[in-house]
Amino acid sequence: MQTRVYVADRHDVVHRSQRSKRLASLAREALIAEAELTPKPGLVDRRGSGAHHDLSLALMMRSANAIEPYFGAMASCSQGQIIDCNLRSQLAAIGRQAEHAMYRATQGSNSHKGAIWTLGLLVSAAIRAPGEDAREIVAVAGAIARLPDRAQPKLFTHGDIVRNRYGAGGARMEASTDFPHVIHCGLPMLRDRRARKYPEEVCRLDALLSLMAELDDTCVLYRGGVEALSVVKEGAQAALDAGGYSSANGRERLRELDRELIARHVSPGGSADLLAATIFLDALEEERNGVA
Repeated sequence: MQTRVYVADRHDVVHRSQRSKRLASLAREALIAEAELTPKPGLVDRRGSGAHHDLSLALMMRSANAIEPYFGAMASCSQGQIIDCNLRSQLAAIGRQAEHAMYRATQGSNSHKGAIWTLGLLVSAAIRAPGEDAREIVAVAGAIARLPDRAQPKLFTHGDIVRNRYGAGGARMEASTDFPHVIHCGLPMLRDRRARKYPEEVCRLDALLSLMAELDDTCVLYRGGVEALSVVKEGAQAALDAGGYSSANGRERLRELDRELIARHVSPGGSADLLAATIFLDALEEERNGVA
């Protein structure tokens, strides 16, 4: 009896390649949208470098462009593979290549290391679940994140220092628990503000504030400890309670928080990464629903 061998149709191969490139493009666009959003407390934006001394908007843009192809490679790698440790290790290897590309583009500055992890998982999940909503995509991303990367020797990172000192889970915990802050804070706030017909800038700034008010941001903890984290959370919540960025009082609270974070040299980078994830997942759902 002759065994039939399945050969992928050329059009199917082309479609898969186009989908991987599209997801990579959406990830890059989300990173650029996050970087350009202004004003963000303590973060790089159109006004300047925020609390950073080694980053600028131009560097953030250059970094986003440099790592875009690696998001496409992660999506292509994930499509059709079983979710197991082998896939996890392959994706991690591509992620490390993306980090090298980032450092080359920025002359050694860490612009998007956390975002490579976060958006890399999301593009790898989205390619496996075309047409699915955000909750289904983050569930797949979480399943991948929970697997160990057996090919990489254990390195002691800033995240490990913060986790050992403060017990905060950081980006790895966020991913392995299916991105709860994106699902329960970022996306609901973005859509609530959009439903009220606010400008997109307001929607995204309030989404960022909602993330900052709830996240145990390891970037903040590493730089400023528990006191700085309290300043971030309380300041972001105060801005929201004052009406968010659409109100004069909310804008003033945001400006006060920005000044405080710059003085402390503290930047909520973890919240910024999750805002990019929020923007990415929102764009996927709008694309699925045929929203221009």
